Amino acid sequence: MMQAGPPVEVIVPIFGMITGIIITGLLIIGPIGRAIGTSITYWLAGGRKHPDALAAPDLDEVHDRLDALQRQVGELAERQEFTERLLAQARQERGLPGAGGGAG
Repeated sequence: MMQAGPPVEVIVPIFGMITGIIITGLLIIGPIGRAIGTSITYWLAGGRKHPDALAAPDLDEVHDRLDALQRQVGELAERQEFTERLLAQARQERGLPGAGGGAG
């Protein structure tokens, strides 16, 4: 009986190459690739500090601003929920006549 397709000796290496290409692509695009890119940039710059790197005081300021923004977003969410409740209550109060289950 004959096989209906390419032999296993051909399929296995092709599958291995495709898998290797996919894994390599994911590594390059992902966080590992970014870390390697940052290391290469650092090395090419002669070991100088990366221009995007923040000093400790700057980082503390960023954290403070982030905390303030988180508080503001929380307050806005509370205000939105309150407004939605008021609007829902107003819609219920001025509903259609007879919609309250009265005689009909």
